[in-house]
Parts: sequence; structure tokens; C-alpha cells
Amino acid sequence: MRFELGDVMVEGERETCALSDEEYKAIIESAKTWKRAKLAVLESIMRRFAYEVDTTVGPLKLELQERAEHWRKMYDAFKKECADGTLPSAGIPSPESGKDGGHYFYGGMHDNENAARSRGGERNLLFKTR
Repeated sequence: MRFELGDVMVEGERETCALSDEEYKAIIESAKTWKRAKLAVLESIMRRFAYEVDTTVGPLKLELQERAEHWRKMYDAFKKECADGTLPSAGIPSPESGKDGGHYFYGGMHDNENAARSRGGERNLLFKTR
């Protein structure tokens, strides 16, 4: 993960690394897939550096905002990449949705057809008409 993100300056430990080895390990172990782990790592790094601002003290000028902006752009790009092709699908939508499938949310997804058949009640549990 460090190599994919370019966080390889490990000599200074937490002074030079975006995240520690323990943080990487915890995020990777808790994620279901490599892409989700990578997105979580990028989000964590982005949030860590988000508060940093440019500072000038005499002749010394630290442009820390550039570092934060670099990680934010990396996070945004990878998030967009993940959203373009890896969103989960709930399967075939109901006829009421009018969509052609592959959508996570769809019309009628909360309907309980079994309850309607066995109890003679409404199929749509969200909008009962009584």
C-alpha cells in the first residue's frame, strides 16, 4: 500500500510518513477489499493533513497546504475511479422502478410480498392506505 500511494519515506517514522505501519495494517485488515482499504487509507491521510496551513516565519516558508492538496486530489481521483465501476448492486429492480437494473436503490425494495400474500395486507409497507 505504501508503494501504491508513494508514502515510502519511512526513515523518520511519524515525522516523514503519512501513516504508521500499524495504521496501514489496521485499515487493510478491517477492509473487505484492497480498493476499499486504499480508499480508507487515502481518506485517513487526507483528513490528517487537512488542517495544515502555509506558514512563514522570517526567511523560513513552509507550504504545508500543498501536501494536503496533493492527498485530497489523490483521494478524490481514486474515489471517482471506485464510483465509476465498483458500486454494489442490489440485483434486479422491481417493475415499479422503471429502471433497467444494476441500481443499488430501486422502487419497491422495501415491499414484503410474503406478508401481503399470507395476511392479505398491503404489499408496500412504507405507504399503507387504510
